[in-house]
Amino acid sequence: MQYSTLGSSNEKVSRVCLGTMTWGIQNNQAEANEQIDYALAAGINFIDTAEMYPVPPAEATYGGTETIIGHWLAANPKRRKEFVLATKIAGAGFSYLRDGAPISGETVIQAVDASLKRLQTDYIDLFQLHWPNRVSPHFGKHWPGQISFSQTQTVDEKQQMLEILQALDDCIKAGKIRFCGLSDDTPWGINTYLQLSEKHSLPKMVSIQNEFNLLHSKDWPYLIENCVRENVAYLPWSPLAGGALSGKYLYEQRPAGSRWTLVQRNGLFRHTPMSEKAIARYVDLAAAHNMTPSQLALVWCDQIEGVTSTIIGATSMSQLKENIAAFSMTLSPKAKSDINLTLREFPLPF
Repeated sequence: MQYSTLGSSNEKVSRVCLGTMTWGIQNNQAEANEQIDYALAAGINFIDTAEMYPVPPAEATYGGTETIIGHWLAANPKRRKEFVLATKIAGAGFSYLRDGAPISGETVIQAVDASLKRLQTDYIDLFQLHWPNRVSPHFGKHWPGQISFSQTQTVDEKQQMLEILQALDDCIKAGKIRFCGLSDDTPWGINTYLQLSEKHSLPKMVSIQNEFNLLHSKDWPYLIENCVRENVAYLPWSPLAGGALSGKYLYEQRPAGSRWTLVQRNGLFRHTPMSEKAIARYVDLAAAHNMTPSQLALVWCDQIEGVTSTIIGATSMSQLKENIAAFSMTLSPKAKSDINLTLREFPLPF
């Protein structure tokens, strides 16, 4: 297993991060336990979750994934220091969660305390803002012209961001969290937080996790260069585009129990005739280069300059083993060339 530094934190994390958002709906406690044990044995020391997990989010299942991880930690208290544990506070948009309130200094404190209780731990290593208050739930779901940035400026955004940083600072000083980071944000969001941190001597955002894959590579080079220059760890989520890049959904296939059989997930990741053609091409390229389609997508993601750790998720142990094995593979010059040609032929996102 290879490791990278988590931005400005000096913390070493595995190049693979174990994602958990299926735990509680598609996976039960026993299956989650098995995944954690296998991942740790494979050298993974980075686990990511969120208060709104599992997905699709619902009031009845809210906090379920953190609770599952908490049960594992309660049964294995001596193993807490073996991995970096990351979670996220949900932004505005869910009426059942803090009455739909946006992220604020007050809600940060509330969310940290609630997550600590569910996780059954004394501290969270990386506490992240799941999406910015400026747009809900995140920019990746919007097309140009759908929103007006001026319409989001109903409050003093920088003052609100400052109060969030001050609350995160209080949590760090109290020993509740170690580091803070972003998710589903933009270069403006990153840089504004960094400027506020420097001006007011507050903690820096050490990381950002955004959607990034062969079907959705908009963060390259603009946001990723920003991360490299400012020493912010870049953590791609959905490197398989919700499973689409595995090829299992091609030609309208919907395997039983798969994510796209869930109402709110079906077709979420740009399911279009053009994406079908691109995925079919990547499936063929994977076979030509002796990889599975999932491994081709993951190796490509891992080798992008600026990527710190790629967040993977699996609903079966066979998927988890296949995905982890990808990070010991490399792309040949011919494979890179073939992928680049495909990216040019099918400019994405759609």
